[in-house]
Amino acid sequence: MTDSASIVRLTIPSEFEMLDFVQLVSDRLCEACALDEDGVHWVGVAVRESVINAIKHGNHLDEAKHVTVEFALVPGDVPAELVVRVRDEGEGFDPGELADPLEPDNLLRSGGRGIFFMRSFMDEVDIQRASEGGMEVRMVKRLR
Repeated sequence: MTDSASIVRLTIPSEFEMLDFVQLVSDRLCEACALDEDGVHWVGVAVRESVINAIKHGNHLDEAKHVTVEFALVPGDVPAELVVRVRDEGEGFDPGELADPLEPDNLLRSGGRGIFFMRSFMDEVDIQRASEGGMEVRMVKRLR
């Protein structure tokens, strides 16, 4: 991230009740970036899925562990990108081992589509182990 970014950082406990708060922040920032109604909705879906994964799969619903959600408008003066980072405090996983939700055997499964949604609705999605521990999802939505 550049030095000229405007950043909003949230650190929340691993509680699903916090999803609405994160969603509200995401929606307001997207609206401030002049995304249309559909854009606001789809970025919100990607952010929500990422936070759900961090709470459920990363931190295993352990309320003592936190999820950090960072929204950055880059550059800060006239933003060209919204960069969202979601980091958990879990053990991590190998993103290469994720099942393809479009495979016939997986089509009727109730889960396993969160990362697929993130990749569908954002312009860039990177998943890696965070230097502080846990996993970090970095998502970019281009604004211009």
